[in-house]
Order: sequence, then C-alpha cells, then structure tokens
Amino acid sequence: MTRTIAKVILAPRERQVLEGLADGSMLAAVAQSLKIREGTAAGYLKLAKRKLNGVSETAAALAIAYATASIDRPKLLDPAALYLPREQRDLVPLIAREMTAMQMATDLKREVDVIRQNGRELLANLQARNRAHAITQAWKYQILTADQVIKWLR
Repeated sequence: MTRTIAKVILAPRERQVLEGLADGSMLAAVAQSLKIREGTAAGYLKLAKRKLNGVSETAAALAIAYATASIDRPKLLDPAALYLPREQRDLVPLIAREMTAMQMATDLKREVDVIRQNGRELLANLQARNRAHAITQAWKYQILTADQVIKWLR
C-alpha cells in the first residue's frame, strides 16, 4: 500500500527552479534558462525548500517534491537496467535525508573514506552530475520511492 502525505503547493517559479535543478544543472544555468537573475532563482529555491519540510539541500527538496507529487515525477526506468552494489544503494536514502559523509559513516558503520568513495562511484554509476541529479536518477530507477521518503518524513 502506498502511503501519501499532503501535496506541497509550490509557486510556478519555485517549481520551475526545482525542476531545472533536477537534471544536475547549476543554479546559474537554471536562472539563465528562466531569464531571471541567479539571486532571484536562489530566492525561489529557498522558498521551495522551506515549504518542502524546511530542508536545506536541493537533493532532499527533490526527494520530498517527487514523493508528494509537488513537481512532475521523472519517467520511471527499468530497475533491472542498472546494477548498483549494496554499498552504493545504501547511500541513496541517506543523501535524500541530507546526511553528510560523516553521518552516513556513523549510520552505516563504515569508514568515512569508504563512504566518500562509494558516493563518487554512485554518482558515476547513476551518471549523475551532483547529489540532486543522483536523487532524480535514483527515482527513475526506483531505488528511491515515495514510500521511503514518506516514511522518514513522518
């Protein structure tokens, strides 16, 4: 059974900025594509993050926005088409929860250097440009799901 939580209503520009960052683009590029100043785009992003559970990282904002259908969810891909070792797969929900490498190491009982290496390999395997893009890619391959995100939001 899929659990749901209330959809967060984002203003059109908040949605556009967040969706623009979902593909790994930098804020300056998103602002340029929307024909707004980077500072203005940053303001919209800050407002969106506040509405999305008060998170501080874009990766977490995307995870929550996808889970609550506050932004359009990316098209799903066949999870069998991507193999991720457990060590890398374990990092995805922790990235979505804004954990640092040190926090992940403590949570997973691994060395910080190992976590950092696993994180680099995760980005490479997902062909992700940054943590936010990794969340989008993980969502596409169904490594991160609404149920997972909603569970830790409660």
